[in-house]
Amino acid sequence: MTDASTSPAPRDSRRSVSAVAGPCRLSLVRHGTTRMNVENRYRGRRDIPLDAQGYQDAVDAARLLSSAGLTAVYCGPLRRTIATAQVIADEAGVPDIRILHGLINLDYGAWEGMTSTEASVYDPNSFELYRAAPSRAVCPNGERLSVAQERMITALELIGARHQGESVAAVSHAVMIRLVVAKLVGIEDERWRVPVGRGSITEVHIDGGELVLVSQIAASIEEEEKTGSSLAIAAGGG
Repeated sequence: MTDASTSPAPRDSRRSVSAVAGPCRLSLVRHGTTRMNVENRYRGRRDIPLDAQGYQDAVDAARLLSSAGLTAVYCGPLRRTIATAQVIADEAGVPDIRILHGLINLDYGAWEGMTSTEASVYDPNSFELYRAAPSRAVCPNGERLSVAQERMITALELIGARHQGESVAAVSHAVMIRLVVAKLVGIEDERWRVPVGRGSITEVHIDGGELVLVSQIAASIEEEEKTGSSLAIAAGGG
């Protein structure tokens, strides 16, 4: 396991001597299920492990990516992303996963551990901004969504610069993937909360620092889709 935030880009034995021309093909993967996903509570920076279904989600994602020719697998520093990334790396034959701190989940502050209903009661004004105006939203005693969005984009640009012409996977969290999608398609209202299923894959191409959304592939059913509740969708954060 390598800390990619502070280490220089390691030489990868799977990488050809001269990188193939073209964009970095980045598969953004949401980590697998945890107990707090089942409870539909904001996970935030809480370091909770995958449950049994979570490992199956990781296996499903790994199988979908098995023919992608991955040369590197990145993830955030929390156990649920590390475990998911390790399953993907093992399936792809990538010898080591790389920790990139920019991929860590949103800091939900006082909302961490709450359901969306509890969060809306705790701070109704902040919650309404979180739900419908992400560019202006700040989690109480936590992170501003625009700051989280920019650090995530910066992390993806770093990966793209390191892996031009290669296929790479990066495991992160639902809210962080949603913020990337919102940035790339220019959404700044309640539509930013697109479904991002556990173990799902969002493909982004990065070329010369430019990010382009290519596709989204669902590997599992998102918990908020099961409920159909707009509050539940707001809680599907990671």
